[in-house]
Amino acid sequence: MVPASAQDPVNLSATSPEPDVVHVGVFVEDFNAFNVEEGTVDAHFYANLRSDKPFSMRDFEIKNGEITQFTAISDTPTEKRYRFFATLTVEPDLRRFPFDIHKLQIIVEPKTRSEQSLVMVIDNPKTGFSKDASPPGWQITGQAYTITNQSSMDEEIPYSRAIFGYEVTRDHRSTALKFFLPIFIIVLISLGSLIMKTTSRLGVNASMFLAAVMIHWRIADSVPLVAYATFLDIFMIITYATILMVIVSSYLIIRYQESKDPARVELINYWSIRIIPPLAAGMYILLFLSLVLWKAG
Repeated sequence: MVPASAQDPVNLSATSPEPDVVHVGVFVEDFNAFNVEEGTVDAHFYANLRSDKPFSMRDFEIKNGEITQFTAISDTPTEKRYRFFATLTVEPDLRRFPFDIHKLQIIVEPKTRSEQSLVMVIDNPKTGFSKDASPPGWQITGQAYTITNQSSMDEEIPYSRAIFGYEVTRDHRSTALKFFLPIFIIVLISLGSLIMKTTSRLGVNASMFLAAVMIHWRIADSVPLVAYATFLDIFMIITYATILMVIVSSYLIIRYQESKDPARVELINYWSIRIIPPLAAGMYILLFLSLVLWKAG
């Protein structure tokens, strides 16, 4: 019998081989047709994969999308470069709408191999995006490339996942012209009517209220239904409240004019001009200030 001290030590590297390391780089050429309502975006990108050991592209998949077309530019046992066209899924975050910020992601992961068998590493020199990659009407304002370990079940061995994320926001000039300029014009007309004759004031503000509702409906119809109030919803609530305050003051003035109470008419007119415009301006300022603090946080 051979003494225990004389036995060969166990070769841990033989029983637990090192996982294959695959360097992954993604260069985005273009994002197109970003549809917030459907939560999809079309992407055109190049994927570069390399390893010290032979591997197959069949070992990998795009987790958050469907490949519509691909072309092999180079394909050797240890290095591969492919061109892809894919439709990717996006989880919209509309809390700040229309100043919403979305994350467009390309998620690459092995189909079956766990991190004990294959580990991915970001290939930074081969990763990035073209200066024209932004979707129409949007701007890429940030990017983040990370490797995470994921598992479908608690006791399952995790697998390596490469996430190439791009943060996009709406074009600020387009947002101001499309969303806020018409509403601010309506609010200014409504507040300006405080110096008009009472009968004309009531008719003008009724029309302005209906116009605001139509604009809100048209804009809201372009985004999916969500279970929370967006920035635009709160903005429109302030707008409705402002116009309604002017309408109520106009109604009260007409009522007291009919009852021949000029003192009350003068009192309502005096305080309407001095309370409603500053109150509306203050609410708008607080709302936009909260947006600035939200972005800073």
